[in-house]
Amino acid sequence: MGSDDFRRDSGDSISARLTYLLIGGGIGAILALLFAPKSGQELRGDIAEATRKGIDRSREAAQQLGDRAGEYYETTRERAAELYSTASEKVGEVARTARETAARQTGTVAAAIDAGKKAYQEEKRKTELSGRMEAAPKYDETTN
Repeated sequence: MGSDDFRRDSGDSISARLTYLLIGGGIGAILALLFAPKSGQELRGDIAEATRKGIDRSREAAQQLGDRAGEYYETTRERAAELYSTASEKVGEVARTARETAARQTGTVAAAIDAGKKAYQEEKRKTELSGRMEAAPKYDETTN
């Protein structure tokens, strides 16, 4: 048996081990009672007592497992709530950052578009003015 087998075996659930222990103990007690030299009435009383003890132990074990399961549930629920709130906060931060970045980018793009429009209008005006100047009749002062 290698070390991997040991790790796998130690991972068995405690409830399964406890169940096997109780079943084995019960079988052993019954066999011990059957082979003991006692009268029938004493033997039946001992078997009834052993059965009651086994049932009581089983109830105690079930109660302990139930309590432990409740504790695990509460711990897990609290941890899940913490993780959910942390994730919600992170998502909120990312969304806020994305909105701020988008607003900055929108402002930058809008400013670039406005600057482009102004530059176009200025160039258009210059072109129109230069076209008018070229089309205007030129009078030579020397011919007069």
